[in-house]
Amino acid sequence: MLANKATMGILALYFGLVIGYEYTKIFAEEEELNLNPLNGALLSLFAFFITVPQIVLEKGKMSLVHQMDDGGTIVHGWVMVADGVSRLGATGIFTAIITSVVAVQLYRLCVKKNWVIKMPEAVPEGVSRSFTALIPAFLVAFVILIINGILIALGTDIFKIVAIPFGFVVNLTNSWIGILVIYFIMHALWIVGIHGATIVSGFLTPIVLTNMQSNIQGANFPFAGEFNNAFVTLGGSGATLGLCIFIAFLAKSKQLRVLGKSALAPGIFNINEPLIFGLPIVYNPFLAIPFFLAPMVSASIAYWAIKLSIVKPIIAQMPWPTPPGAGAFISTGGHFMAAVVALICVVVSFLIWLPFIKMYDKKLVQQEKGEQALI
Repeated sequence: MLANKATMGILALYFGLVIGYEYTKIFAEEEELNLNPLNGALLSLFAFFITVPQIVLEKGKMSLVHQMDDGGTIVHGWVMVADGVSRLGATGIFTAIITSVVAVQLYRLCVKKNWVIKMPEAVPEGVSRSFTALIPAFLVAFVILIINGILIALGTDIFKIVAIPFGFVVNLTNSWIGILVIYFIMHALWIVGIHGATIVSGFLTPIVLTNMQSNIQGANFPFAGEFNNAFVTLGGSGATLGLCIFIAFLAKSKQLRVLGKSALAPGIFNINEPLIFGLPIVYNPFLAIPFFLAPMVSASIAYWAIKLSIVKPIIAQMPWPTPPGAGAFISTGGHFMAAVVALICVVVSFLIWLPFIKMYDKKLVQQEKGEQALI
């Protein structure tokens, strides 16, 4: 429980620090500005903390909300839940991202326009950089306070504003159709050579972590944590583990057997770039249909298994390369049926791939014999 509070309970802080640091580092390197990534990270946290307390406008005066009743516990503006301060957890991720971007951009603007306090050359660089951040810190505080003040005057705040568009996305990911759309987009990107898993997961990470936090508190969201690698893309994008085993030992084409054996070990750990670029699956019309269909069917099986309470919801963040079965078992807190459903997904995905890979194998054999060109 303590580990959960120190990780999921303050997840927004980690996002704010990392984004502030890396975003500042990018500008420092690309624009050759005297920006300190650590200053960027601290300014990002500073901006985020300004927005965390709940404030209301009453009788022309802004005051911190203080409430302790059945409706919730708010202590001097800080919303308290079982894991600590609510807004520091998964619910604050999107706000942390936005405030980090604003803070770093203001920091960059100050340094670029030379709105900084300059110290003599004799002053150590670490001390000099600290003074460089003073004016940006004032500007960050001023801008965030103004924005937050306007929103409070309108009866809302940045957390509630952010919840509107992202709430729609969250609702979409919690529907069966929404999940099918996600996996279609992910694999459509792969087909044209773009790493769909990385692109799409980048947008979805805050959502699945938020859902996992809700599951820990008793909710039942299927699309949470490592749902993708626990149940769907087993063997890698396209759910290719069964395919890999088949071509390694049962394919008639020599090149497929060699490729399958070399891709088998990484495939067990959900890495299948050797197949995607070696078969290849990218730009390959023969294998596009199962590449789309297999993960969408696997996602459907896992979604309804969790939704109908056949499998417990995901409550733990497993390492994504965890082998099939074990990953689902760990993610659901040790539920045996989760491992069974994951293995069912492997088998069903293979059955979807089977007629297509047999056709492709036959064409490759003909090509190897010089009887027919593949395309």
